[in-house]
Amino acid sequence: MAFPDRIERAVEITQPPATVWAALTTAEGLSGWFGNEAKIDLRPGGSARMSWTDGHTANMRIERVEEPTVFGFSWHVYGLPEDDPRRTYVEFTLEPIGTGTRVVVVESGFAQLSDEAHQGAYDGNVRGWGSELGELVEYLDAA
Repeated sequence: MAFPDRIERAVEITQPPATVWAALTTAEGLSGWFGNEAKIDLRPGGSARMSWTDGHTANMRIERVEEPTVFGFSWHVYGLPEDDPRRTYVEFTLEPIGTGTRVVVVESGFAQLSDEAHQGAYDGNVRGWGSELGELVEYLDAA
């Protein structure tokens, strides 16, 4: 049985693309909605690190930066041991709509996982992106 390889979610935000871009690509923006603390070296090959108050961390490798429309990174697969080299790729695409922005996030690379690992990682990230995009909207609406 083939498993879904990608998660795709979209949200419309009332803020212009430049404001949304800053929320996705700066330490201040990322720590406002995605984690509690962030560091980012915004260039292909650069790194980013997110941390949460519960002790969880996420290390990312910046893969694609096309300001102000495309931002992509790879990161550790949820549920796998930290030393596992497999990663998924996350890409945000921003499209102006009126005075706001349509944001599409696609995470791919789940097909490389075993049945057991796939279920935990895929299901967890489906829930996670639903929650995180809601937090992005709330963060930007409060700005």
